[in-house]
Amino acid sequence: MAISASGTAYDLTGPEGAPVVALIHGLGLTRQSTWRAIAPILAQRFRVLSYDLCGHGQSALPAEGSDLTVLSDQLIALIDELAIARAALIGFSLGGMINRRCAMDHPARVSSLVVLNSPHDRGEALQQQVEAAARDAGAGGPEATIDAALARWFTEPFRRDHPEVVAEIRRVVLANDPANYALHRLVLAEGVSDLIRPRPPIRHPSLIMTSEYDSGSTPDMARTIASEIASAQTVIVPGLKHLGLIEQPEQFTAPILEFLTLRAG
Repeated sequence: MAISASGTAYDLTGPEGAPVVALIHGLGLTRQSTWRAIAPILAQRFRVLSYDLCGHGQSALPAEGSDLTVLSDQLIALIDELAIARAALIGFSLGGMINRRCAMDHPARVSSLVVLNSPHDRGEALQQQVEAAARDAGAGGPEATIDAALARWFTEPFRRDHPEVVAEIRRVVLANDPANYALHRLVLAEGVSDLIRPRPPIRHPSLIMTSEYDSGSTPDMARTIASEIASAQTVIVPGLKHLGLIEQPEQFTAPILEFLTLRAG
């Protein structure tokens, strides 16, 4: 683990000189809790950069507020410091919003996109509900919503059979600074409006994935994201919920590796 000049905690693994893949986690999680099973597999073939979002894990709190542009700029500052010219960006949930924003703002720095379980156009009524819920729950911090979140994130059999994994995710989420968590929950709620029918258009090779039973990042949302990016591929992973990449990481790693390897030559 290292800390960048601006306070971003990161790991850089895999063969030097290989194509770079940057991993971007979601709200309330960390680079380690999200990518523990997936990063070592990718690092057999790629140079893998994983990092903690502003105020998450071991990264410093943001200096003044946050939005998708701030979070995109965090990644660009990090790869600048590491002298990385271009990277494939794999983003989960909020991370899948950040990588799309980054592709729009810094297209020359992005080689391809993998968008995992990330929200998109919710429709006007649901969008208003999600934004109101994010504002109302802010004062309670992650404790206010953790039980309902875990039920949405993991299937019931997995929660029953792997309580230690569920307990670890609970611990990670509850370790968040409450104000920073509330701030980024609002980014997750509001930020999709900047990504619908993206302007400028996203033209990078893209793989869009979600889980069959992800209620907040639905298969229809994944298909809509793909429809708005030229030649994007869509994969819907059966039987899983939001944290399917932790529950059954191999279901995600295989299509991601195939996609990245094809584009890396």
